Parts: sequence; structure tokens; C-alpha cells
Amino acid sequence: MEQSAQQARQLEQLAPSAPCGASSFAAFGLPGFNGPGPAPAPEPRPILELEGEEYEDELDGLGDWVDDFLLPVYGAEVTTAAPWCPRWQEHDGVVAWLHALWLAYQQHKDPESGLAGMFVWHRDFLIHAMAAVRAPGGPLSACMTSPDRPTHRLLPGPPPSARTHENSSAPAAGPEPEPDEPSGPVS
Repeated sequence: MEQSAQQARQLEQLAPSAPCGASSFAAFGLPGFNGPGPAPAPEPRPILELEGEEYEDELDGLGDWVDDFLLPVYGAEVTTAAPWCPRWQEHDGVVAWLHALWLAYQQHKDPESGLAGMFVWHRDFLIHAMAAVRAPGGPLSACMTSPDRPTHRLLPGPPPSARTHENSSAPAAGPEPEPDEPSGPVS
């Protein structure tokens, strides 16, 4: 018991002094029994779920990161095997991939990720995302494949599923006539 009391006194001396009324557990990253806990971190949302100014602000931040960090360091050469588009912001699939990569980068560069945080980002996120974005048949395949010929072209996506098409073209009321039955009055 005496040893436990001595350890408690040592911890009190080592811990930064807490403001009056604050939890004695706060110095250790723990909420108090009666006080509020730390504010929760904001939940990241996929960029394509954002709208208006919120979307524009997030896209601006992403654009700065892509132009100032990602491309100079990891952009490599533009070829038919690794196309790029100077107007990548207009390709929703590319925006989604790069935004997810940027969020992962922010998480893994944090000191709490440990010494291997950036290695994990490279191994688990960077390689896969860049391969998907810059694949020869990927979302940028119709765009720039040579730095000497900058191009931008959005390819059409797949059509809606047959189920979606059937639901949108169905008449508002009444069943459709059978193919063998006449649809109008018979004389």
C-alpha cells in the first residue's frame, strides 16, 4: 500500500498541473468521472458527398496538396501506361481517389501513427491509388498521355442498370398491355 501511495505522489509531481475543477485523469488523456471528455474529432466525409462551398473549399485544399506535393514527388512521367490530366478536378472518380489518398496521408503523417506511419501510407494507399487513377484503361485514359500533347476528355460512364431504366420508363398508372393484345378499342 505504501508503495502505491508513493507512486501516486510521484505521478502527481510529474503530471502537469490541471486547472481547478479539471479531472485529475486529464493529464493522462483520460476523461474525468463527472466532466466532459475530449471533443470528438470531426468525421471525414467523402468529397463527393459535399456540396457548394464546402465542396469547393475541400477541392481547393486537395488541389494544393496534389499540385504542391503529390505530383512533384510521386507524379512520375506521363506516358500511355501512366496518363494524367491537367484538369483532373473534372474527373469525379479521380477526385474521389485522390481525396481518399489525401485523407490517409493526413492520418499517417500524424506523430500518433508512429515511426512506420508514412511507410504504411506508401504501401497501403499511395501505390494502389496512383495505379488505379493512372491505369492505361483508367479514368484518365482518354486524357494526356504525352506531356507534349495536353488533352482532356471525359469518357461517358456506363448506362444505368436495366432495373433503373425500367423504373424510370414505366407508365405512371395502369399495367402495360400484353404484346399480343391490341392496345386500343377493337371495332
